[in-house]
Amino acid sequence: MKDYEIKKIEPLAIEAESFRIIESELGAERIAKFSRQEFAVVRRCIHATGDFSFADNMRFSPGAIAAGLAAIRAGKNILVDINMAASGISRGLLEKFGGRVLCRIGDAETASMASREKKTRSEAAMERAVNDNIGIVAIGNAPTALLKVMELVAGQGFAPDLIIGVPVGFVNAAESKDILCRQSYPFITALGRKGGTPVAVAAVNALLRLA
Repeated sequence: MKDYEIKKIEPLAIEAESFRIIESELGAERIAKFSRQEFAVVRRCIHATGDFSFADNMRFSPGAIAAGLAAIRAGKNILVDINMAASGISRGLLEKFGGRVLCRIGDAETASMASREKKTRSEAAMERAVNDNIGIVAIGNAPTALLKVMELVAGQGFAPDLIIGVPVGFVNAAESKDILCRQSYPFITALGRKGGTPVAVAAVNALLRLA
């Protein structure tokens, strides 16, 4: 049986030590591909997942970080696709700027709309939030939600400042993110099948800490 060395680290130092390990294992060359603020997002996504491939597959549109920070500082709301994401975002950091985390997926009206219009609840939830002063949309679970948001931006006047689109999965996840990368508005994404709610939450929380 292999012996393991368990490090004794003060609770408040665990995150800092984790970040040190991440930076050490990535190396300066991979880190240098990103701006300082972009790397703060990438590093927190790696920290949330233990997956160093996010250093290779994350993409930022020009001005994405600045757009996200401006939205937060302006007190705009953050729209997420599922309740797990809403639970993970640091509400205290957001609320000091006056913003709120919104998730419409569990609303009775969302379910009724989805049934009535024969669409997914994720799609209906995005539609119902169009007029809710949304600054950032963060999607980690449902490709249908990301596709719907892009449709709303293209045709119905929805204008969030930043879209964080990192849905995970095998059906339309990679494809929806490829489409996002072709848009002219600010976005953060992770190419391929990988992603997920922890990644979306990590990206939002990184921005909140930068703000």
